Amino acid sequence: EALHHETLLYMWHRLPFALKRQPQGYRPRTEGTSPRVEWIDVPAGRATLGVDRDAIQFGWDNEFPARAEEVAAFAIERHDVTNSRFLEFVEAGGYGDERWWTKEDWQWVRQEGASHPLFWEREGDGWRWRGMFESLPLPLAWPVYVSQAEASAFARWSGARLPTEAEFQRAAYGSPEGERQYPWGSEEPATEHGVFNFSSWDPCPAGSHPSGASAWGVEDLVGNGWEWTSTPFGPFPGFRPMASYPEYSADFFDNQHVVIKGASPATARELLRPTFRNWFRTRYPYVYATFRCARSRTGQ
Repeated sequence: EALHHETLLYMWHRLPFALKRQPQGYRPRTEGTSPRVEWIDVPAGRATLGVDRDAIQFGWDNEFPARAEEVAAFAIERHDVTNSRFLEFVEAGGYGDERWWTKEDWQWVRQEGASHPLFWEREGDGWRWRGMFESLPLPLAWPVYVSQAEASAFARWSGARLPTEAEFQRAAYGSPEGERQYPWGSEEPATEHGVFNFSSWDPCPAGSHPSGASAWGVEDLVGNGWEWTSTPFGPFPGFRPMASYPEYSADFFDNQHVVIKGASPATARELLRPTFRNWFRTRYPYVYATFRCARSRTGQ
């Protein structure tokens, strides 16, 4: 049910504004400027993906069983890519340059006539953001919401790549002392840690919740938008379909879906466990998903 609440909001988001009623007192936070680009070095170490079946009261079948992966040292951006930064890609003609897209993604761009993120709308010579209840001048400091295809193209254009699932896990939950329950530690999730659990109908400026930073200083890893990875959604060794819902994950082990991690403003608090895995098709543009770039320490 918690998952379907968020999925339902993707549809509600596209409804005409006249068919929705903005809650009294609600105003999106649009102030602030896009934070400067900073790269954080994450040392080599172990990332735990998944969890043992008897370790938690409930988990989806794709979370089991636990496995460890050794992650080489890498660099990752402190902040999510913002509308301001993605605007540079748009204005540089990124949607019209085949070099930045895979063959399949380029075909999608041409067929759909895509030239900007779905959440953006052109008005004269400027851009606006289609919020849940109103159209806003494009909030430049907000994380950009895009498909994985668009995120990957931007990363190539900027000389980087998307992180793997294991790299995200290491950046979010790793620390010099071991792995954490949440990026910020063991304290239960609260509003100072990020934008999640339906605390806002729209995102907030990137970097607004430094209290939610990971041990390495990477911010907004949980909340303000799911984060695309480059890892195809698939089973862990020892996977068993859950008896009550055997198709929940297995139907999507098709090499057409990729893992997204973290959380969006519309992600319920009970889904913030580090082992939770979400997934979507690479060219699905409606999800509240952003991204940040990564680089291998010895090249790309």
